[in-house]
Amino acid sequence: MEELQSLTRDLVGTPSHEDPAAAGDLIEAWIRAETNARVERDAVGNVLAWRQSGEDREPDDGRTLALVGHHDVVPPDEQQVGDDDAYVVEERDGRLYGRGSADMKGAVAAAMLAFRDAEVASTNGDTIEGATVQFASFVGEEIGGEGARHAIERGFSPDHAIVGEGSTGYSSPGVTDVAVAHKGRRASTIVAHGESAHASVPEEGSNAIYRACDAVTELRDLDAPIVEVAGETISGSIVATEIEGGSAWNVVPDRCTVTVDERTVPGERAPLEELATADDVEWIVEQDLPPMRCDDDVFGDLVLQAAKANADGAATGTPQHVVKPHATDAGWLAEAGTECVICGPAEPGEAHTASESVSIDVLERCRRLYQDLAERWPAE
Repeated sequence: MEELQSLTRDLVGTPSHEDPAAAGDLIEAWIRAETNARVERDAVGNVLAWRQSGEDREPDDGRTLALVGHHDVVPPDEQQVGDDDAYVVEERDGRLYGRGSADMKGAVAAAMLAFRDAEVASTNGDTIEGATVQFASFVGEEIGGEGARHAIERGFSPDHAIVGEGSTGYSSPGVTDVAVAHKGRRASTIVAHGESAHASVPEEGSNAIYRACDAVTELRDLDAPIVEVAGETISGSIVATEIEGGSAWNVVPDRCTVTVDERTVPGERAPLEELATADDVEWIVEQDLPPMRCDDDVFGDLVLQAAKANADGAATGTPQHVVKPHATDAGWLAEAGTECVICGPAEPGEAHTASESVSIDVLERCRRLYQDLAERWPAE
């Protein structure tokens, strides 16, 4: 456990909110020094590596399990930065505190150790040619999955992936669950156009704010999609979050914009395009982070079995299949054809906070879990 703590501290202490290169350097150098894996650092800074049973060659389709994380973080709180500009890392009460400890450098460190230590073979101990365990730490997750998208566009396509985002504490406190689905997020803008006029003669113009309000009324009447995953109902949502329009108190506005936050669910979308049927209203998608659902029940059950086998006394219940409310890089991977689950040490409410922290015991639990799965891969 000491090695895991030390590696996590090193990663968390390395600033990576403006430029994740230094954290990527640390990860790359460690994997090169500690393993005989094939390692790549791509043009945007992703760190990719793989180990394969049998001869050292390119991974074969159908045999790849990836341990996936990201080493970029959101900007730190003032108290999370030291005088030397390094991030402050503190240990107390069995937890590591610091920016990125939960989201998600702790999970990256656990995956690195599991990747190094796993004996890549089949469940019966025989070598299976082409059975591959891959490691990937992406950049740009916090700004829309830029690193994952770059890797996917250039051929990163594992058949299965365990994404180490937080899944601990969803079913009950201390339990490391397995998320088999998560919501996505589509951010869009409704742009209403009108015609300016002096406010004393409003009939000579066309008020864009009124048209925008009509569109918002239509928005409120839309039903958000609902789907069932793992015995749980996932409800999407549609919320108008900002409105801007007008230039002066005595001018009829010719333009008004409304921003919309939509939480999407696997396989369904709200028909927001219906808001733009009139000539004077546009609907512009600004960001679309896809949802995720694991359709491989055997894989989902395999990871859940490993989570149960590696549970310990700190948990207050039994790991369950759960649904995560936040978008992750698993959405991009799933959209590209990778069967994904999410399993990691972070608990709800830890990421992006001034007091961000992660349990050291749960980090070790996840390290064992990842190694267990890598050694049991492939599942046949």
